Amino acid sequence: MSQQQISLPAKLINGGIAGIVGVTCVFPIDLAKTRLQNQRQGQQVYKSMMDCLVKTVRSEGYFGMYRGAAVNLTLVTPEKAIKLAANDLFRHHLAKDGKGLTVFKEMLAGCGAGMCQVIVTTPMEMLKIQLQDAGRLAAQQQKPVMKSPKKLATTNTVLTRSYNSGPVVSAPKAVSATQIAKELLHTQGIQGLYRGLGATLMRDVPFSIVYFPLFANLNRLGQPSPEESSPFYWAFLSGCVAGSTAAVAVNPCDVVKTRLQSLSKGTSEETYSGVMDCVSKIMWKEGPSAFLKGAGCRALVIAPLFGIAQVMYFVGVGEYILDNSPLSLLSV
Repeated sequence: MSQQQISLPAKLINGGIAGIVGVTCVFPIDLAKTRLQNQRQGQQVYKSMMDCLVKTVRSEGYFGMYRGAAVNLTLVTPEKAIKLAANDLFRHHLAKDGKGLTVFKEMLAGCGAGMCQVIVTTPMEMLKIQLQDAGRLAAQQQKPVMKSPKKLATTNTVLTRSYNSGPVVSAPKAVSATQIAKELLHTQGIQGLYRGLGATLMRDVPFSIVYFPLFANLNRLGQPSPEESSPFYWAFLSGCVAGSTAAVAVNPCDVVKTRLQSLSKGTSEETYSGVMDCVSKIMWKEGPSAFLKGAGCRALVIAPLFGIAQVMYFVGVGEYILDNSPLSLLSV
């Protein structure tokens, strides 16, 4: 990859198409992951990923599994495009005289890619989590829960008006990402959309450090010769293995990020003042196993997502589109 001339528009197209296809396929599992991670001990609404999906369909309908998907589909194109293109760009500049990169330089390129993507990832995740977790909060209100003597957590005003007040119904009232974004900007400014930025960096930078070098080395094993690319199925499998491995490795950071970015809290659910406060409260009240909540779901989400991304990236869909676009034909 470092020897190839970088075409940034093609990389952006590849990353965008891959993100849209991947998110469409695995979004219901991502919704289950968010709801499982936000559950507290003694207040479990869902027992497992399948139980969560079944209950979601029963109470919210089929499209309830895609709550928050519009935000993801809108922002996943720049997010994935930035991540993949940045890694390619860093690898290109770190390579010397056409020689292969060392593992350290591959990790450095991945680190740079992870730091670049949080510009889009943080607000995307912030809005998506509010929409995904709405059904869990509505379902929790239907269950009789013993109130804690501690002060109940303060909830976000827009979300409270939308589905945390009034008569309990089977499905939460619709609240849009635009409403949430406007409320956050009005009450907290731009920093409201970047709540949990530190935790997002803690998740995405290590993820990229693990993922990109692991993928590059696994993909290299499938190359017939140093001059030839690996088959598309090998790129897909390499992306799946590297993605699921990196996803499970950083899952504790993903749990912390999800908790910090959840504005609305259920009955007796505590709030967190920062990353360290969140880590200490989870460890004290729920134990170390809580940091692995949703790990299986996250692996199932990331594996095909990055497998599809690498196939699109290495097959060169973006290059094909640009080469056959009307603009390119006119320039010939």
